[in-house]
Amino acid sequence: MTEEIKKKLRDELNTLEHELAFDIPRELKKAVALGDLSENAEYHTAKQRQEYLKARVRQLGQRLADLSLVNMNNIPKDKVGLGSTVTIFDSTKNEEMKYELVASEQSDVAAGRISTTSPIGRALLNKKVGDTATVVTPGGSREMEILKLSTMHDLAEAKLDADEQAKTKAK
Repeated sequence: MTEEIKKKLRDELNTLEHELAFDIPRELKKAVALGDLSENAEYHTAKQRQEYLKARVRQLGQRLADLSLVNMNNIPKDKVGLGSTVTIFDSTKNEEMKYELVASEQSDVAAGRISTTSPIGRALLNKKVGDTATVVTPGGSREMEILKLSTMHDLAEAKLDADEQAKTKAK
């Protein structure tokens, strides 16, 4: 899971670094050739873009460093954590919902993929089946009971079992 996020971030980082190294200097050179820099919109736009790119490169570098510290073996096997799929009953809305807890880069609320750093994600972390989580939202508190849980370890184990069964059938 983190490897695909790291690849996506590295790809973006490479694109931005290329723009910083090649495109921005070319734009700045063209803008300088136009003359007076104090009222040169092209020059100011290129400088602003350069500052934005530098900030984003720093941000991506920090996020990659943070992700390299994630040890998948430290993610709980019996509690809600990164990569878990959890079915909850929201007593406030009186409905059952299913969420997958993902890294912030992968979140898509409409698809049920919520970040572990979101209010609901933080409330659900380290809970077990049967536990109740209280989520504080701008609209008030919500109570959520955990009905079902499958962790990333369960999913990996199921995939290994399916692969073994496929190998056995192939023989």
